[in-house]
Amino acid sequence: MTGLAARVTAALERSVLPSVIARGGAVRVAAAADGVVTLEVTGSPGAVFPLASRIEAQLRAAVPGITAVRLVAPGDAGSPRGPAANLAEAARRILDSAVNPVIAAHRGHVTVDGAADGWIRIRLEGGCQGCSLAEVTIRQGIEPLLRSRLPAMTGLADVTDHERGAEPFFSPEKR
Repeated sequence: MTGLAARVTAALERSVLPSVIARGGAVRVAAAADGVVTLEVTGSPGAVFPLASRIEAQLRAAVPGITAVRLVAPGDAGSPRGPAANLAEAARRILDSAVNPVIAAHRGHVTVDGAADGWIRIRLEGGCQGCSLAEVTIRQGIEPLLRSRLPAMTGLADVTDHERGAEPFFSPEKR
């Protein structure tokens, strides 16, 4: 195990694994090189993917030098090809054609962060990052649209770090 992988494993054991295990999942370091950490997720996808931004923030704080954290399903660590990549690409096309033109009016944009085990991870950017209505947009707009067009989709996870939103369209004070 490389030095980076060992430091990330120690940080996972200290701060991340207890909450993931309590939610029915598991996570381990699949790869760590050049500041990019790939974590393999097993068990319930809902145990880890909704916590993705929090896990990344904790690992970056605990292990200096991390530039990116990727969550993957078993066997998906090496190549972005296969069913997950197809699901991610299909979701990306739908978001680009049906969602992003609409939320552009709010200075927002949605990107696909990846897909694994039927779960699609999205990241909200621009005016959507930190917006007090982001959850409503996701659960009442984006998720039903993707579910209706992507039968292979199991769930949708928002991996946005909303606390870093610089200019949310609806700030929490506007609630």
